[in-house]
Amino acid sequence: MTEVEDDRDLTESASNSEAAEKAGEEGATQELTANQKKKLKKKQAKERAAAAAAEAGEGQGTEAAADEPAGEGEGGQGGGSKKKKNKKKSGGGLQQTEVPSIPVAQLFPNGSFPEGEIQSYKDDNLWRETSAEKRELERLEADMYNDVRHASEVHRQVRKYIQKIAKPGIKMIDLCETLEDRVRTLIEAKGLSAGVAFPTGCSLDWVAAHWTPNGGDQTVLTYDNVMKLDFGTQIGGRIIDSAFTVAFNPKYDQLLAAVKDSTNTGIREAGIDVRLCDVGEAIQEVMESYEVELDGKTYQVKPVRNLNGHSISPYQIHAGKSVPIVKGGEATKMEEGEFFAIETFGSTGKGYVREDLECSHYMKNFNVGHVPLRLPRAKQLLASIDRNFGTLAFCRRYLDRVGETKYLMALKNLCDAGIVQPYPPLCDVKGSYVAQYEHTILLRPTRKEVVSRGDDY
Repeated sequence: MTEVEDDRDLTESASNSEAAEKAGEEGATQELTANQKKKLKKKQAKERAAAAAAEAGEGQGTEAAADEPAGEGEGGQGGGSKKKKNKKKSGGGLQQTEVPSIPVAQLFPNGSFPEGEIQSYKDDNLWRETSAEKRELERLEADMYNDVRHASEVHRQVRKYIQKIAKPGIKMIDLCETLEDRVRTLIEAKGLSAGVAFPTGCSLDWVAAHWTPNGGDQTVLTYDNVMKLDFGTQIGGRIIDSAFTVAFNPKYDQLLAAVKDSTNTGIREAGIDVRLCDVGEAIQEVMESYEVELDGKTYQVKPVRNLNGHSISPYQIHAGKSVPIVKGGEATKMEEGEFFAIETFGSTGKGYVREDLECSHYMKNFNVGHVPLRLPRAKQLLASIDRNFGTLAFCRRYLDRVGETKYLMALKNLCDAGIVQPYPPLCDVKGSYVAQYEHTILLRPTRKEVVSRGDDY
């Protein structure tokens, strides 16, 4: 009890001392405030500004460290800001011109080109995404993938420009030659190593495919045309085959929507171990769900049943497998590592095409052996085809471009001998309209990549 009382006395004494000190401090503060009010406010303002600057410096330093590689985030606030600016300049300093003229390789100085759209496989193949073995297989093919993406980027940039100039009134031959010249410039064409993969198809209305103007053709694009623009790029024989439809009159909108939706459906359904017939059945179901009204009459959009997508191999645009766009096709399966052109055609006509009109497309048969030729001019023409096109498709304009003249008889002789295959235009009934959309996909070991996908389609 007494000890407690003694503690209380000590506590009370300490409290009194603290109170006195506090009172003294308050008095000093009151005295300072009264005498130096202005100086105190200035000092406090400087302290707040210094604290804010220090906090901002730490935040910017953290951002710089996050955005930059290790070892480049030093130097405080000024250093962090400088590094970020330099990175932005080096990554996007060179921009493509309005009329594309800068090779795509120069726009990506690090040599790495952008991926296409990545889609996961379905069901039993989802395990591939996390498989170390499959990832290693992709790493081994990195150079080939990069070439494919390079060719795809060329395709995207060229078609972006062509979509601006493809207007009513332009001559079809001018459109095609402009497109092909842009491809050669942007891809830095080098013979068979890089360049145009096949003639630019610009089939109109009921002509579904394989039409390009021959020399001297004066066909002009009009407001009511439905034009299928199908062109390809290639690097090292890796072909990017992609197509879209141009129509200015909005009455065709549903026709285009049906075909675009069908192509995207085919892409979604495609995958490793998927049966080709299942892809075709899914495409047909979507295509036939659309209707289009033209001039007061309603048409169900029909898939063109004898046109197909196809597998692609180096320097071989049609590599053996066909991807149907109607049910009832082959039960052959897609396999890992394969390239496919997924393309669909929708028509307001019969949904069946036949060969018609003047031929413009040709291609040397991929597996043809030695065939004896009697005509010297045919031998000369074959040597020119081997040198300039190999097994890639070509057209008469391309023969004109490499300096060939008076070659029609020799070309017919090569076709008759089975060395070169003609590909005449494919047409539905006259008066109908056909639309087309197409993408190239790669069945990578882990996931599929729509390599030709862009912001436009």
